[in-house]
Amino acid sequence: MKTFIFERSQRQISGRFREENFKSPCCVVTIAVTRKLAMSKFAKWALCVCRIRRLAMANSNKETANIMKTKQIVISILAVLFVFPLMGTFAQQAASSGSIEVITTFDYPGTGNQTLPQKINERGDVVGEFVDSSGVARGFVRFSDGSFSDPIVDPNDNVGFTEGRGINNSRTVAGDYAISDGTLHSFFLSGGTFTEYDVPSTVQTNLLSINDAGDFTGAFDPDGSGIFQAFVSIDGTLTSWSVPGAGSTFAYEINNSNELVVGYYLVGAVLHGYYRDANGALHFPIDPTGSTATVLFGLNDKNWVVGRYASSGVTHGLFFLPPNNFFTFDYPGSTFTSLNGINDRGIICGRYVASGIAHGFLARVKGTPPTQPLGPELMPNKSPSLVAPLDPSAAAWGGAMPAR
Repeated sequence: MKTFIFERSQRQISGRFREENFKSPCCVVTIAVTRKLAMSKFAKWALCVCRIRRLAMANSNKETANIMKTKQIVISILAVLFVFPLMGTFAQQAASSGSIEVITTFDYPGTGNQTLPQKINERGDVVGEFVDSSGVARGFVRFSDGSFSDPIVDPNDNVGFTEGRGINNSRTVAGDYAISDGTLHSFFLSGGTFTEYDVPSTVQTNLLSINDAGDFTGAFDPDGSGIFQAFVSIDGTLTSWSVPGAGSTFAYEINNSNELVVGYYLVGAVLHGYYRDANGALHFPIDPTGSTATVLFGLNDKNWVVGRYASSGVTHGLFFLPPNNFFTFDYPGSTFTSLNGINDRGIICGRYVASGIAHGFLARVKGTPPTQPLGPELMPNKSPSLVAPLDPSAAAWGGAMPAR
C-alpha cells in the first residue's frame, strides 16, 4: 500500500482524523487535469454515471441555485405506511406509534452544489460528497458542530472524481476515486494521511464503509469486466460473495457487532436490496412491491437499516427492520428521498432533491416506527463465498457505477 501525506501539522495525532488539521487550507490538493473525454474510456464511463444520476434524480434538470443556509427546522413527520397490496395508497399512524423528525438541512458551500451525504458516526459527523456545476465530485465531512471540511481529493484522482463513503468514530474516512482509464480505486484518510487501498489482484476496488474496529466493506472487480463482487474485511480476513444470478453485488456497511452487512445487487438493470447475517447467509431480495430499484445503504447496532426504493417515478426513503418489515419516508414536497446512514442514536443522514438540486438533511427516528411486512417470507441463501456465473456485458448489469 502507498501512503500519501495529505497535510502536516505539529498537532497531528496518528490514527485520528483531527478536525483542526483536516480543516487547514493546506489540505487542499490541486491537480492539473487535462480532460480528453471524447472517445475515451472515461467518457463512456462518465456517460453511464450521468445516466444513472438522471435516473436517481427522477430525470430532473439541473438548475443553478443559491446555496441554502443551514436551517434548523423541526418537522414532525408521521411515519408513512406503504399499504399492500394497494399500490400508491398511504396511511398515517398515530404520533405515539413512532415518527421521523427532520432536524436540519445542509449544503456543501458553493452555488449549485449537489450535496450527497453517505454515512454518519456516533459523534454526528457526516461523510459524503458534493458535485459542483461542472460535474466534478469531491468528498467532504460535515462535523457535528455544523462546520465543513475542505474538499477531500485523493492524490491520484486525475479526472475530478473523489467520494467520501464511510466514517467511524475516530473520524477515519473510507472512500474511492477514479483515474483516467475509468477504473475505481479506494483510500483510507486518517489524521490527514491518505492510505491507498485495492483488494489484491483486482482491477477495481470500491470501499463503502468502515466501522469502529477498522473492519470495512465494499466491492471489487477482479478482471476489469465491470462485474463487482461484495466483500467484507474483519480482523484482516477478507471474505467475498455474490448474490446468485446477480450481475454485481455491493456491500455498503457492516455494523460494530459484525452481525449484519447490508447492500444491493443488480439483475439486469434492476437493483435489489439484501443483507448478509453473521453466519454468512444471504437474505434477498429486499424489495417493496412495485419497486424498480431498491438499495440498502446503512445500518446501526440495533440492526435498523436505511436506504431507498423507486416506484412509479418517485424515489422513497426506506427504513427496514430485518427480517421482513419496513416503512417509507418522503421528505415533504420532494419526489426523491434517500436515507443513506444511521447511527445508534437513530440520527439519519440523507438527501432530497428540489428544483434539480440535491440537498442533505439530518433526521431523527422517534419512538417505535410502524412497519408492514415487506412481502412473502424471505428465504436465506447460505452462500458466504459464492461467485455465480455472470454475464460480463455492461448491458447485463445496467452499466451503473455503485449507487450513492
